[in-house]
Amino acid sequence: MTAQREAHASNYMNWAKTQSRARFNLATSGLDNLELSALDVELGDLALTGADSYGYPPLLNAIAKRMDVGADSIVTATGTSLANHLAMAAVVNPGDEVLIEQPTYEPLLALLHYLGANIRRFPRRFDDGFAVMPAEIEKNISARTRLIVITNHHNPSGVLTDENSLREVGKLAQRVHARVLVDEVYLESMFDQRPPTALHLGPQFMATSSLTKAFGLSGLRCGWIVAEPTLARQIWLLNDLFGVNAAHPAERLSVCAFAQLDKISTKARSRIETNRELLNAFLDTRDDLETVRTDSGTTMFPRLRQGSSESLCRLLREKYETSVVPGSYFESPAHFRVGLGGATEVLSEGLERLGKALDELRT
Repeated sequence: MTAQREAHASNYMNWAKTQSRARFNLATSGLDNLELSALDVELGDLALTGADSYGYPPLLNAIAKRMDVGADSIVTATGTSLANHLAMAAVVNPGDEVLIEQPTYEPLLALLHYLGANIRRFPRRFDDGFAVMPAEIEKNISARTRLIVITNHHNPSGVLTDENSLREVGKLAQRVHARVLVDEVYLESMFDQRPPTALHLGPQFMATSSLTKAFGLSGLRCGWIVAEPTLARQIWLLNDLFGVNAAHPAERLSVCAFAQLDKISTKARSRIETNRELLNAFLDTRDDLETVRTDSGTTMFPRLRQGSSESLCRLLREKYETSVVPGSYFESPAHFRVGLGGATEVLSEGLERLGKALDELRT
């Protein structure tokens, strides 16, 4: 009898698709979805089918210009999720050692398990402001490490990793001939203030991103990988086993979106800034929460001073029609993640209900 293949799944993604929705949804980590009518697009701008090739040249060039790299360093993918999958699968073989931050975005861990990696961790501690500490990576890296994985901004805390810290991580990776993957999807929420993509720090770096989080364009599934050209070519060939070719109408729409990002960014930036002020004002009133506050990014990760967030998240959903992400999905049961990208009125009412739920649990 043939042995059954082990099932692989992301617990977080299953929760997000089946249980996260609520009248007041503070669980989303990106901007609300933009309506098609908000894009200046005519039917003549679109086509159902393009040439079967490795990327749609106008889209490759638009991404390359934004990342300030050559088009031969860009691989397009269906969102940041597939971009991460392809980037990892291109450099990780079963049994290879991968060093990844803790806490981190759960689908990254699920993917590494699927790829058969030997997973090691380095801590990003609350008491250190969730910073990437190169000394912690040095403690945990070994001659067998083939990949180091970082999210920047950090998912879930929203903390930004500075260029000097990333450069130090790159030096550590070079010592053991490892690569560094930086998921940069939340860097786009810094708009014209975003730092350069990590590839500029050295060829050992790869980076992934998309139009999803900062611009409300998740429906386009416009993701990409930035890598040195030889590796980028390897990833393109690997994608023949997964994505093969992208949906061409989405490629065409993505090119239109890139041409209009300045207009889209103006509204997105204003919302994130307003919502950050709103969340900070709420946090100022709570002595039962402690939070590493951020100046950029689209999430924060408050921690209960006492107890687990499980009861809080359940009460919020069942009684207060409000959703946040339980910290258990980020290996941090005392925490919960709040998103800053939703409508300001939804965030305002959701925070009021969060306060009531916290008060109820305290009494």
